[in-house]
Order: sequence, then C-alpha cells, then structure tokens
Amino acid sequence: MNVTFWGVRGSTPCPCEENLRYGGNTACVSIDAPGLDPIVLDLGTGLRFWGQQLPTDGSFHGLALVTHLHWDHVQGLPFFSPINAPGASLDVHAPRQRGQSVADMFDDFMRPPYFPVRATDLFGDIRFHDSSDTELTWGRARVLVRDVPHVGETNGYRIELDGLVIAYISDHQQPVGSDGIADSVIELCRDADLLIHDAQYDPDEFAVKSNWGHCTVDYAVQVAAAAGVRRLALFHHDPSHADHDVDRLLAGARQTSVRVGGPEVIAAAEGTTIALTVPSASSTLTPG
Repeated sequence: MNVTFWGVRGSTPCPCEENLRYGGNTACVSIDAPGLDPIVLDLGTGLRFWGQQLPTDGSFHGLALVTHLHWDHVQGLPFFSPINAPGASLDVHAPRQRGQSVADMFDDFMRPPYFPVRATDLFGDIRFHDSSDTELTWGRARVLVRDVPHVGETNGYRIELDGLVIAYISDHQQPVGSDGIADSVIELCRDADLLIHDAQYDPDEFAVKSNWGHCTVDYAVQVAAAAGVRRLALFHHDPSHADHDVDRLLAGARQTSVRVGGPEVIAAAEGTTIALTVPSASSTLTPG
C-alpha cells in the first residue's frame, strides 16, 4: 500500500522559497493499493497535483474522505482534472454542518459569484454523502468514521486494508488546560501502522490560538503514544512555518517521543510516498 502526500499545509496555501522542501499546498493524501480504486484524504490544493498523475479519459473512480468543509480541505475539487471527464466518478464523504447536507454545502461555496464553476458543471459524476460516526467499505477496505474535536463538525478516518491501518486526524483541537484525548480519537488511532496527525503549533503559538481548532506537535506525539501507533507523520503545518521551523519541530517531537516511549516520527512533505507492507508493517520512505 502506498500513501502519498500531495498537500501537507494547514489553513491556506503558501508556496514560497522558504518551504520548498515540505511544500505549501493544503491537505491532500492519496492511498493506493493493487486492485483497489484509489482513496484520497481531503481535497485541498494538493489535489491538483495528484490529478496530474491520473488518467483523464473518464476511467477514474475514487473515494474522497473529507474531514470537514473548511476551505483548505475542499478548494482543490474544481482543479481535479480526472473528474472533469464523462464516465469518471468520485464518491465524497464528509460530515453535515448545521443541518445542511454535504451536497448543499459544496453547492453553497462552489458557485457564482464565489467561483465560476459548480460541481454539477464538471463532466464526471460526483456523489456526495453525509457521513458521521459510521463504517464504510470500499472494495476490500474498511473505513471507520468518528468525530474529532475541532471547530465545527469534523471527521477522523481509520482505513483498514490488507492487514494495515492508517489513521487520519488532520485537524484536532487540543484541550486547554488538560492532557485528555477523546475516546473517538483513540479508537481511530489504536495500533495504527501510520497516523497522520495535526501538528500545527508550538506551545507559544497555541497559547495565542488555543481556540482555533488545532494542537501542538507534542500533543500529536502524546496521541500517538497513547494509542500505540507505530509511525507518526506530523501534518497540517502552519503556513508561517518555513522548512527550518518544521525541522526544529520535528527534532523536538522525536525527543518527546523517545521520552514517552512513542513511535517513529516524520514530518509530512509533499511528494513523499510511504510504502507500507505486511506482515511486520515495515515501510519505506520515498521523498518526492
């Protein structure tokens, strides 16, 4: 199974010279395995680059697991060239927001005057699904969907496939004044071979933005250690963090993980592929 990062940034796209190594596109991660139509985690601006690797002849069929409807997680959809072809299809799962269906919400923000093209204008078949606190199947993959503390309704996902487990917690509100971890988060992450987790802030940044829906790098390590995760990928890097900042946060996270008996820690970078294999859940890391 290959897990590839196409967008790793949080909040807003921010490509610039200072973050060339880690990248500046927003959340998008693909999962590919032999004999399985692909799965994509979130539809941020990194989606455009994934689309450049895929067929545009109408043969594309994929599953999109969207955590929530903030711009940085959905704004790549109209630029995803494989879905703009007759015969192509994309099943999009996300949580309802304030009583509105996922289809209605996409129609709200992907329409004039905010954007010239509606989802229904694309030639492929985009099917929207309201999904919260449930289980899904996609071929031989099992997907567990659970609520994650954030700002507004937000899903986390656990993908079980071929004896491997990937957990995806892109945006996670760290409790203020507590080290507690929601039961739903532990359920998603338990014994995962790879956890992709929000790691947006250092402690000083969190002190200023403690109610913005994210967490510190050390809290990400804490979640991974508590759940018995094998490898943690720090994700949703703050747009203000240059490459050297992410390097510094990664070094600190590795020290923390050693201290608490946690997992191997990496920092997600655009173009990097993690190849997971069974039975030992070994993996190789291929930089982009």
